[in-house]
Amino acid sequence: MSINKQASTTGMTHTEAWQLDSIGKMFYDFLNKQASSVVSLYTKIRSHITSQPFVINYIRMAPYILRYRWRLLGAILVSLPIGMMNATIAWTLKPFMDAVTTGTSTHNFNTFLPTLIVCFGVAQGLLNFASAYWNNWVSRKIANDVKLVLFEKLTTNDPGFFDRNTSGSIQTRFNDDVNTACQGLVADFMFFMTRIISSIALIGVLIYNSIALSSIAVAMLFATLIPLRNIRKRVLGTTSETVHIEGAMATHYNETFHGNRVISSYNLSQYQTNRFNHSLSTIFKLGMKIVKKTGMISPLMHAITSTGMAIVIWSGMTLIHTKQITPGNLASFVVALGMLYEPLKSIGAQFKSIIDSMLAIDRVWEQLESIPAVKSRENAQVIDCTPSTIEFRGVSFGYLPNRPVLECINLKVQVGQTVAIVGASGGGKTTFASLLCRFYDVTHGGIYIDNIDIRNIDLASLRSQIGVVFQDNFLFGGSIRDNIVLDQKHVSETQLKKVVKEACLAEFIDALEDGIDTQIGERGILLSGGQRQRIGIARAFMKNAPIVILDEATSSLDNKSEAVVQRAIENLTKNRTVFIIAHRLSTIKHADRILVFDKGSIVEDGEHDALMNKPNGIYAGLYQQDPVIANFA
Repeated sequence: MSINKQASTTGMTHTEAWQLDSIGKMFYDFLNKQASSVVSLYTKIRSHITSQPFVINYIRMAPYILRYRWRLLGAILVSLPIGMMNATIAWTLKPFMDAVTTGTSTHNFNTFLPTLIVCFGVAQGLLNFASAYWNNWVSRKIANDVKLVLFEKLTTNDPGFFDRNTSGSIQTRFNDDVNTACQGLVADFMFFMTRIISSIALIGVLIYNSIALSSIAVAMLFATLIPLRNIRKRVLGTTSETVHIEGAMATHYNETFHGNRVISSYNLSQYQTNRFNHSLSTIFKLGMKIVKKTGMISPLMHAITSTGMAIVIWSGMTLIHTKQITPGNLASFVVALGMLYEPLKSIGAQFKSIIDSMLAIDRVWEQLESIPAVKSRENAQVIDCTPSTIEFRGVSFGYLPNRPVLECINLKVQVGQTVAIVGASGGGKTTFASLLCRFYDVTHGGIYIDNIDIRNIDLASLRSQIGVVFQDNFLFGGSIRDNIVLDQKHVSETQLKKVVKEACLAEFIDALEDGIDTQIGERGILLSGGQRQRIGIARAFMKNAPIVILDEATSSLDNKSEAVVQRAIENLTKNRTVFIIAHRLSTIKHADRILVFDKGSIVEDGEHDALMNKPNGIYAGLYQQDPVIANFA
């Protein structure tokens, strides 16, 4: 409404209408500004709270926590009365002490107060047990869920990840850190919930008894928070170092277990003990460094709380003399204040546990958010037929920047061909095979199966087309059957017997008391090298992949074992595309093609006879140096 119209309809003068309109605008602007200030303040508070590491960690872990929210809620509800009971006991002291100090009969309290204390004590014990049980149940369930996700991620990590990390560091990150993180996650939450409820109840008792004394007590309570500032930053570096060394400790145990024969044969007991002792000393020093950084918190807390208690008692006595409070008020107040301050005295150790938990969650989350260097791309293709060609186009690769292992490899292999790969150690032979399996991605160029870049092929589909027999086949704990069948649980006995026969394992297995169900020990420690290799070949038979890679499968065997394994290999390579990485050249004479690697490049390519007739040929020189050939020369 315009000012002129407003003046004519209300009978006000033009000036009065203008003033009223101005006041309305000012009031509107004021409200608008206040609303903007409230929104801005809310945004700042929300941003500050959500940026706190403690809150961030709970937001991160929320999907795992919420799965068990009802049990966690039950644990919270059970914990709530614990702190409130302490406040109730402190509150009941007032009328009792007033009756004692005034000479009034305490007959009503003689039975009631002791009974109340005993009943509350028993109730607190039972509630603490119930709370601890549910806390542990929830934290262990969360830990199991996180470990399962991490273990699945671990099994899909590329070999480069295992090249960069030790077995000890993996155990620490994927197991120990999860336990620390999840146990602390729930325990710290329940600790704070219980303390908050207890503190609110006890502060209520303080205020009930004396507002003046309460202001002193609460001021000292806030003073105890000062030493806790920036403690996380002070211990972060030291804690990270400790975790690293703890990983090294686990590696020592693993090395001693798996290398026990080397340790015994080389008399390395003292050497290993000295290495272990060095790690122990490092952990001790780091532990003491953390104690120095956090240990002073408890003495400071004692000093602050004792000072607060002394001021309260001195002020309380003054208030009693001036009859502002009664002795019962002061007694109740002091007991409630003692209950409020007591947990703060030991908060140093508790806070160290909280910091450990928070840092463990950071490390766990780092693993959860990590992305494998080698993974299937979106909309990756699936191979559903036997590949007809495999082609390396200008392939270069290096494990480290500017240090190539393979350079400009060009090669085309037709289906059904047997290609042997030879050369001096370090020439890139095994790396060549690893790239075909896509254990690593090429640095330059590409590998193509039927003109499809293998990086555009589903990773599981690609590897289903390739069977690999390694130089040192890893065997899992369990039976021979378990290690041949692996995850193919519906294999018939007829099919299994055929595989065992083709892998030249039948005679060996028939001689065992438990046959194919014989336990072979961890990593197949109870088997010979030749037996382990034949089980590896049996796996490849069971996989029945059209492409086979033999990575120096006989290089570590004696002549007798090699002959048996060689027969199994001949059975395996029938009607398949085969890549043979060979150290003993006598085994690859009949290959369709022989590739000679030297310093990361293919320097010779051809059949055996053609390469033998090549003047000053590298292959011919290597062939003459083969110890098996030399024995027959």
